[in-house]
Amino acid sequence: MRVGTLTGDRAGGEAVARSRVGGEVVRAVNGLTARWARTTRDGTVFSAPGVWPLLGFLADGATGPARTELSEALGVPADQAAGAARQLLRALAAFPGVGTAVGLWTERTLELVPRWEAGLPAEAHGVLSADVEADRRALDAWAAERTGGLIGRMPVSLTGETELVLAGALTMRTRWLRPFEEVALETAYAPWGGVERLGLWRRGAVLDRVGVADTPDGWVTELKVLGSDALDVHLLLGEEGMAPGRVLGAGVDLLHRPRTVVPGSRLPYGEVGPGLRVVRERSARHAPPSLDVLTAAYDVRAHHDLLARHELFGLTTARDTGQGRFPGISARPLAVGAAAQSALARFGALGFRAAAVTMFGAVGAGLPPALRYVTTRINAAFDRPFGFLALHRHSRLVLAAGWVTDPLPFPQYADDAQPNDEYVNDTWENDE
Repeated sequence: MRVGTLTGDRAGGEAVARSRVGGEVVRAVNGLTARWARTTRDGTVFSAPGVWPLLGFLADGATGPARTELSEALGVPADQAAGAARQLLRALAAFPGVGTAVGLWTERTLELVPRWEAGLPAEAHGVLSADVEADRRALDAWAAERTGGLIGRMPVSLTGETELVLAGALTMRTRWLRPFEEVALETAYAPWGGVERLGLWRRGAVLDRVGVADTPDGWVTELKVLGSDALDVHLLLGEEGMAPGRVLGAGVDLLHRPRTVVPGSRLPYGEVGPGLRVVRERSARHAPPSLDVLTAAYDVRAHHDLLARHELFGLTTARDTGQGRFPGISARPLAVGAAAQSALARFGALGFRAAAVTMFGAVGAGLPPALRYVTTRINAAFDRPFGFLALHRHSRLVLAAGWVTDPLPFPQYADDAQPNDEYVNDTWENDE
């Protein structure tokens, strides 16, 4: 069984990626992220770039209302969808720290339209056997291999009626330029106070890593946590009671309207935003301004049934098995019988990891002694539910997004263990 992998020359990858992914594609993908984000109600993680290229290939082979709906969900004309999908996949492959793959499997007697098949990545086509269990194991192995073991199974199980499978895998890995220290997170937020949580703290000198925006739905604090390979995570904290979808949607909007954020260096003293306080304090020596950040470590996992939100993904007509909706894929009548995504995100002291596997299945139809100096300190505390956007710094393409409601508990280290040992060994060293 052969599958396609997209690779790029990592040397100079950022320049290549910027030249290959246009602003219109980034806005279209981020638009899907924003619309998906607005449906968020609880802890979750999802990846629009994990879905968007697959929708583009489906739109290229669709006809009638299905083609129109997919085009609207994508935000690009259907006749440009496949080209835009290939452009996005090439760009993702060129981003250092990002991995991507596309796989296509068909039942042996299903003949594909040559033009459509040729538009997929080279060597992407595999064959489904008559043994459903064997095929299921093979596809699960593909998902595990393409995500470094982060996601061990396809999000949809095969059935005897499955005639075509189109799947995509996306991974992201970055190390913080300035690591955090692990601390016990103490918070007045009651649900988090019941169990001692794993907090992350660090002090920096760049005040503008944090800022406040006045959005249509309320004030939002944005913190940029910079990682290696130009891969960053933005943490988003809204006013208390502000809906998760509104906070995340505002965060995506701020990527394209950064001037609406008031940076930390321009904030007045006092309580200036959600979880944000600017203070002036005396010091025994001359000290530069500082930004103190306290947040929570998290490991978020989610499974999404895309057909349950078929309007969001343009799949309303495509799922109708009454007649074939994809003559551009095969002369045999096909409809989308299942569509789902499994995703996860890990945020720790050293860095961030995210992965998503998306699958479409088609079926037939104290005071010092002398304080002579004054300095400024900003305290940013993400100690209640907050959102995050993981993105490529230069293109501003959001690779994963989510909402944190259940941070990790504080680990009970052995007397001779050092903080971070377990996290480093399990997450960063053994899966290089």
